Amino acid sequence: MDIKTATRPPGRPREFEIEDALDKAIIVFSERGYHAASISELKDAMGLAAGSLYKAFKDKKAIFLASFDRYKQVRNALLDQELAEGANGRDKVSRMLRFYAEASHGQNGRRGCLVVGTAIELAVYDADAAERVGRSMARTEAMIDGLIREGQADGSIPPAIDPLTTAHVLLSVTQGLRVLGKTGPNRDRAFSVVDAAMKLLD
Repeated sequence: MDIKTATRPPGRPREFEIEDALDKAIIVFSERGYHAASISELKDAMGLAAGSLYKAFKDKKAIFLASFDRYKQVRNALLDQELAEGANGRDKVSRMLRFYAEASHGQNGRRGCLVVGTAIELAVYDADAAERVGRSMARTEAMIDGLIREGQADGSIPPAIDPLTTAHVLLSVTQGLRVLGKTGPNRDRAFSVVDAAMKLLD
């Protein structure tokens, strides 16, 4: 949902207020799931009056889709920032896996991943949810494929590695980490998965 501050109708929350409210809605949807999250619960968490909420969003689904888009915007920016620090392709793959592992333990791990939750709960029968999940998975897989090819070009990853197949396996690892995170593994266990996955690039 594109909310422009300059063109907002009178009484409509400002863009920064919407982003802050969506960050809070993300927590509710991640912890509770789409169906279990009530409008009342979302309204309280988002800190918006009912009038402001319905001026910004048509219904709960609109809140959810905007929350999903906000979640991906923030997570993608954080991951891109982490990858920018990588020394080579192999290091960037390691940083990517560690990024997911860091989110897969403790409170954040138990809260869960909105993409994984949406894939499980909504993607089978909701076209809007399925499109967003598919786009997210495709982006991540393409990113991993690109990092592997970068590593092969700079010599940090062996040329015999199949980039696309390995990217698909590592995508499965990242999403599996987020699922396991709901069970509350400790940090060492989450990062041991990273160490095992990196052996695929030997």
